Amino acid sequence: MSKVIKRREKDAILQSLRAGVVPKIGLQHIQVGRKKELEAMISDFDRVENDGSFVRFTIGKYGSGKSFFLNLSRAIALSRNMVVINADITTERRLNGTNGQARSLYAELMRNLATRSKTEGGALSNIVEKWVSDVEYKVKQGGGAQGDVKGEIQKKLKPLQELVSGYDFADVLEKYYEGYVSMNDRLQDAALRWLRAEYTTKTEAREDLGVRNIIDDKNIYDYLKLFGSFTGMAGYSGLVVNIDEMGVFSHRLNNASARNNNYEMLLRIVNDCLQGSVSRLGFVFAGTEEFLSDRRRGVASYEALWARLSLGSFVKDGLKDYSGPVIQLDNLTLEDLYVLLMNIREVYFSEQGNSAIFPAEAIEAFISWCSYKMGAEFFLKPREVVREFVGVLSVLEQNPEKNWQDLLGNYSRAFEDDVQDDTPVDDEDELSSFKL
Repeated sequence: MSKVIKRREKDAILQSLRAGVVPKIGLQHIQVGRKKELEAMISDFDRVENDGSFVRFTIGKYGSGKSFFLNLSRAIALSRNMVVINADITTERRLNGTNGQARSLYAELMRNLATRSKTEGGALSNIVEKWVSDVEYKVKQGGGAQGDVKGEIQKKLKPLQELVSGYDFADVLEKYYEGYVSMNDRLQDAALRWLRAEYTTKTEAREDLGVRNIIDDKNIYDYLKLFGSFTGMAGYSGLVVNIDEMGVFSHRLNNASARNNNYEMLLRIVNDCLQGSVSRLGFVFAGTEEFLSDRRRGVASYEALWARLSLGSFVKDGLKDYSGPVIQLDNLTLEDLYVLLMNIREVYFSEQGNSAIFPAEAIEAFISWCSYKMGAEFFLKPREVVREFVGVLSVLEQNPEKNWQDLLGNYSRAFEDDVQDDTPVDDEDELSSFKL
């Protein structure tokens, strides 16, 4: 039985792949392999659900699928009722800065905040309003008055006040409730602006909300910890922070002091998460092998952090260890690439049901074409292969007078010489199936 693929998922998958980017929804329909890596991530999510924490560094060469894996873990986290925030590191958005760079990263994370019911992001207001309305409902159901609701909110926020920077965080949530009760949209918007780190001066925040501090470069990590605790209070399983493009630190930050300051912040996060000093919070960082192991500019140049992330002496010759904070992603094998293209074909023709337009032997011919055009290591560049594949499917669909032999004729040669097992992939193949 073929998979049921929603039109929205199909469009998101094909449009993203055609543009060379990773789709945010529907990833389970094209997922290939990574069984052990996903099991490691699922065990991390278990820790967060049990009031713990985790930190993971997803490391691989260009084309190994780091961003895809990051988005796949995001989908799993959302399916488990977690709050997920994500952003890419740039020279103007980083973990540590002195001119608003760290605040910009925090603001981007909060803009992309997603939940199971709002996967595309922008869910901050939903979370805060849901929490406020739930507290109000429970108090009034128990016979309490409006004044009792405010007291209950203050009581529930008290544990947050005991954390670093927690007093202002709790105070802003109380201000949101004041605006909620009085239907003061301006006050509610001001509270959300503060929570998204959109205030750049303390004066403006004090005028709008009466608070003395704002979220700035010095304290973004403290507020991530606070928000993780708050998600638990709001009925979610915890907070997962996904940060991609970590290679910017090692290869685009030319100032050694700036690099080391960001590695120092990473060290603080790693120490806290591994030692159990934070709760309901997990971090997933994605970067290249050079980011991790470059002795001159990478993590390996910062001895204290490298000591915690370096792989053991016995992790070699294809052996893996998923118990540590680093997950190394191998590039797709030729077999993996074949299964991936089969999955994409099924998505493309999921509504028409005419996948015979591009049968298995056509995929073999296409792979031979890629090998000829891109060289022997074409499978190291799955992004380009996938873009071309979606393109050839589109051309055939829009030009029904043509067939795949017209486009790939001379490349329909012995694919089995390159692939050990060319048996058709069935639904039970662990490389082609994944369930959330």
